[in-house]
Formats: sequence, structure tokens, C-alpha cells
Amino acid sequence: MRRVLTAAVLIPLVLAIVIWGPSSLVFAAVALCAIICYREYCGIAAGYGVANLGPVGYAAGLALSALDDHAAIFLTVLALVALSLSMRNSDLSETLPRSAALLLGVLYIFGTWKCAIFLRVAGWHWLLFALAINWVGDISAYYVGKNLGRHKLAPQISPGKTWEGSIASAITSVAFGVAFLNRFAPGVTVIEAFAVSTLANVAGQLGDLAESALKRGAKMKDSGDLLPGHGGLLDRVDSALFTMPAVYVYLRLVK
Repeated sequence: MRRVLTAAVLIPLVLAIVIWGPSSLVFAAVALCAIICYREYCGIAAGYGVANLGPVGYAAGLALSALDDHAAIFLTVLALVALSLSMRNSDLSETLPRSAALLLGVLYIFGTWKCAIFLRVAGWHWLLFALAINWVGDISAYYVGKNLGRHKLAPQISPGKTWEGSIASAITSVAFGVAFLNRFAPGVTVIEAFAVSTLANVAGQLGDLAESALKRGAKMKDSGDLLPGHGGLLDRVDSALFTMPAVYVYLRLVK
């Protein structure tokens, strides 16, 4: 019940911001979500012995979110800064893990959330598509996997996920994606809608598994306890963090 109540509160709020919110509000919402997710990521990193990544990650992530261009140069500088800061440790065996964890966190969290801003600029329907297609896929995977799942998808990473749930996620997500884009993006053909919906679902399922792998390696069940019945925010948006960049790249290369 807590899962349903949490979703009932959050989904209308997300819809309102994505569809009607001014660009400044969208940026503020994205920045807030990224900050929360990065905090939870730091908790996961601590499970690997990489603690206290410090405010540098937040500052670098917000700077990345605000940049329009020259992101590659910025990330190069960030990698050098991360390496330089890691040399302050008395144990130099932490130099590579700390700098790598910092750079990965900024890219994994802030870099992917930045794609939300790009998608909103392309059209509110593209951002909502990248978010909602995961909601549909996650719901169908959960219920089909729970009731009909027999074959484990990735038992070492996430024992609860099954091939039956994964297939259900793909079918319902693609069906939703084609219908959604046909309604709100009339310039997109059925073949294009099918292709980008398939890409979005595959990316989302990989994102779900990737976060599960990070948590399992850190011996954690949830990334946090912010959302009643759901765990942390990162647990809820792990699929979207892979889907949003995938959809953005599709738009840049194909549309």
C-alpha cells in the first residue's frame, strides 16, 4: 500500500513539472533529484570502502548540469581534479578507487540527469516518454515476474528478476511507447516509435541491473529510505538513468 500511495503522490507532481513547468523549474527539479541520487550513490560507494567523496562531486555535477557545451573538456578537467584530490589520502592504494568513484558518480548521476534537460528542450513528450516507459515496464515486470516468473534473469545480481518479467516489460513498454509517440509525436513513424521504444526498454532494464549490481557489491538492499515502500530515489530512477541518455542519443543521431 505504501508503494501505491507514494506513486499516487509523486506521479502527478512529475507530470505537472514535465508538461507545464517552466524551464527554470525543470532545471531545479532535475538538480534536486541529481543531488539526492548522488548522496545515495555516495552511500553505495562507502560500501566499497570509498567513503567521504566530499562536496567536489556535488559541485562538479551541478556545473556539468549547467553547462551547454564543452562537456568533454569539463570531464577531462574533472578527471584530473579527482586524481589530484585522491593523492591527499595517506593510503595511496585508494588513489585510483577514489578518483574513479568520483568521476563515475558525476557521470552516472549528473550526466544522465542532464539528458533530462536536453529531452525537455526537444519536447516535453520526449522527457515524459523516457520516464513513463520505465514506469510501465517496471510495473508489468514486477507483477508478471512475481506471479509467473520461473526462470531467473540474473541471479547473482538480482535474484528476484526473471526472464518472464523481463519479456513482459519489453512487450508492454514497446506497446505503450508506440501508442504514446503516435499520440504526442505525430512526426514519428510507427517503425521509429518501435525502434526507440525497444531501445528505451533495453536501456532501462540494463540500468535496473546496473544499480542492483552496485548495491549487491556494496552489500546493500536499497540505496536509501527516502520513498516509503520504494527505498531510495536512486532505486526508483535507476532505469531512467540509462533510458534518458539512450533516447537523447537516438534523437541526436536519427531525428
